[in-house]
Amino acid sequence: MLRWGLQQGRHVIPESTKPHRIAETVDVFDFELTAEELAAIDAPDSGRRGGPEPEAVTLEAFGRDIPEA
Repeated sequence: MLRWGLQQGRHVIPESTKPHRIAETVDVFDFELTAEELAAIDAPDSGRRGGPEPEAVTLEAFGRDIPEA
């Protein structure tokens, strides 16, 4: 997914404290996904939101302050 994000021009922020996972992260710079591979990863996008609508994220709904972006 990191390679996919990079090739899509997205900012990717890997997070790990495990040395072997950090090493795996560096391995995404020595190859590129083909157009077919990128399309296969994009294909499941249904266009539907997986979480709540932004206006539904409120203090009352979640019981905590929601920081402004």
